[in-house]
Amino acid sequence: MKSTFLAVAVTAVAGLSGMLPRAAAAPGDKTTFSMVRAAGATCLSNKAHGRVTISDLGPVQNMHVEVSGLTPNNDFTLFVTQHSTRPFGLSWYQGEISTDKKGNGVGDFTGVFSRETFTLTSDGPVQMSHVAMWFADPNDASNAGCAGIPTPFDGDGVAGILVLSTENFPDDKGPLQRLGANGDDGGDE
Repeated sequence: MKSTFLAVAVTAVAGLSGMLPRAAAAPGDKTTFSMVRAAGATCLSNKAHGRVTISDLGPVQNMHVEVSGLTPNNDFTLFVTQHSTRPFGLSWYQGEISTDKKGNGVGDFTGVFSRETFTLTSDGPVQMSHVAMWFADPNDASNAGCAGIPTPFDGDGVAGILVLSTENFPDDKGPLQRLGANGDDGGDE
C-alpha cells in the first residue's frame, strides 16, 4: 500500500512539474541597458538618458531605472512596449518616475522583465521587450518647450510626448529579451 501511494505521489509530482512555468533566468542574473532621448523631445538636452538594470530575483525581476537630463520636478510614466518606436503596439503602464530639482529620477519596479515578458492575444503570445517613458502630463511638456500633444500613455489616459525609449535596440531584439538565455550578458547598449 505504501509503495503504491509513493508511486502515485511521484507520478503526480512529475506530471505537475511539467505544468509549472520554468524560469529562463536564474536568481542573481542581471542586465543593464540604456534608454535614449526620443527624437521629438527637442526641449530636452542631448544629455537626457536613462539607465536600466534588471536583476533576477527568482520568480520575478527588479527593474531599477535611473533617468537624468529631464525637466525638473515633473512626473514621467514608464511603459513596457511591444515595439521600440511608433506605433508601440501592445503596451502596459509600469509606473511613474518623478524628477528632482536637477531633472534626475529613480524608480524600482517588480515584475517579469525577461524573455518571458509577453501578453497573450487571440493570435498567440506577443513578446514585450522594450521600455519607454513619456511626460505624465502634456502641459509639462508644453511648459518645457516641447510639443504639448496629448498621448494616451498615462494612468488617466492623457500624457505628454515620448521622452526616452529603447529605440537604440532593434525592434525584434529588445533589451528585455537579454535576460534569461545565458545569464548576464554584461553589455550595455
